[in-house]
Amino acid sequence: MISTAIVTLMFRAFLSFFFLLFIRVAFTIISRYWLTPRRIRKVMEKQGIRGPKPRFLVGNLMETASIISKTTSSDMDSIHHDIVSRLLPHYILWSKQYGKRFIYWCGSEPRMCLTETEMIKELLSSKYTHLCGKSRLQQQNSKDFVGRGLLMANGEDWIHQRHIIAPAFFADKLKSQVGFMVECTREMIQSLHKMVESGQKEVEIGGYLTRLTGDIISRTEFDSSYEKGKQIFHLLTSLQHLCAKSNSYFCFPGASLFPFKHNREIKSLKMEVERILMEIIQSRKDSAEIGRSSSYGYDLLGMLLEETQKKRAGFSLTMQLLMDECKTFYFTGHETSAMLLSWTVMLLATNPSWQEKARAEVLQVCQGNSPSADHLPKLTLLNMILNESLRLYPPATLMPRMVFEDFRLGDLHIPKGLSIWIPVIAIHHSEELWGEDVNEFNPERFAGKSFPSGRHFIPFSSGPRNCIGQAFANMEAKIILAMFLSRFSFAISENYRHAPISVITLKPKHGVQINLKPLNP
Repeated sequence: MISTAIVTLMFRAFLSFFFLLFIRVAFTIISRYWLTPRRIRKVMEKQGIRGPKPRFLVGNLMETASIISKTTSSDMDSIHHDIVSRLLPHYILWSKQYGKRFIYWCGSEPRMCLTETEMIKELLSSKYTHLCGKSRLQQQNSKDFVGRGLLMANGEDWIHQRHIIAPAFFADKLKSQVGFMVECTREMIQSLHKMVESGQKEVEIGGYLTRLTGDIISRTEFDSSYEKGKQIFHLLTSLQHLCAKSNSYFCFPGASLFPFKHNREIKSLKMEVERILMEIIQSRKDSAEIGRSSSYGYDLLGMLLEETQKKRAGFSLTMQLLMDECKTFYFTGHETSAMLLSWTVMLLATNPSWQEKARAEVLQVCQGNSPSADHLPKLTLLNMILNESLRLYPPATLMPRMVFEDFRLGDLHIPKGLSIWIPVIAIHHSEELWGEDVNEFNPERFAGKSFPSGRHFIPFSSGPRNCIGQAFANMEAKIILAMFLSRFSFAISENYRHAPISVITLKPKHGVQINLKPLNP
């Protein structure tokens, strides 16, 4: 009798717990997908900010996808740089209909378009570091790709992670890596020479540059050859494409938990990436623990492993977070650099006069030698060319910031839960900011101090959350281009088809085909 009463009480307790859990989940879903969006929409409408009408759960995703599909489904008729209408046709359409400030919906996430540079400068300043960051949707879409590494961290976690990683990109550390960069680039150039000697004149240079930047990040930050890291790059590239498609899956509550084919593929790739990373990490740990090395090393991986042994108040670098940081820098350390170099080579291949000017500067500064750390600040023309490439073809075309607390920005009241959408490529192609020649390749605009300040030019973001690897990427690009220019002249191939697309980063859809001519036998 007693046991029956106990079972009855336990059953009632279980039902009560289940009911309360159901109520809590239901309230969270209703709040997140209906009440909060409705509140934000009313707040913004009172301030005169409107946009296309959203659909429940999916928002304007279907409409956006349809508009972009129409503009990117075919290649461009010629090589020109007026690409905003191709990559952001919805921005062009809605800014004409609703003004510079408008709001649209990525699923249940409201996004306000912001192009006013003074307000952008303020938003990206230290004043708002804790008040905005990466949104739940961004983190959800990338949790199997780069996880909660520095790129997706917020608040105090971001501060701790930035503090740990920053020393890997200090100036003295970067100077010590010049030799690795030169050695890796020399190997690529030798490979290209052999290819040309065999009779093949045309090359898809993007593939070579991707392998090269992958080799460099492997050697400099993970003490591993590209042969070891190429599996990771291949898997991360596949994950990149799958995660880029995830917006349409994660609109619906709990969709990422269901065993759809898309989700299974992502999970499988993630597990394989982390298996390979654990081999690299364990090898480094074993070397230190059995005495082959006095420390874990002084590269990024070594610094991260040292950190796992420390205890910090309110923060712990777990093995999962360490792997997330590795994935973040394996990807960003070669993908963005490879895209910068690919677009720059395309621009120089289609602008032979600038190619000759850059080559003359390299020969004058380096005197036929490989670039050194002392040479790099003197390559001012090459720096102008790289900046102009970043302006026309920024690796990240968009920059979203989710608002965590209500605050004022300029003349606007910004409510918690609103995501501010900064269309970097539209700002970089604004005739109002850059002049009538905005869509022309003109590195002279970056001569001296005459170019617009950081609020107009934001390929690496700005403020405290700017790209931590910016100096690394610039140094790497200068070294590679200097060596490439001193060994080859090149022109765009007739097989090149101009078709920029955005898949997390801005890519040439069909690669960059060029015709190579060695300058020295």
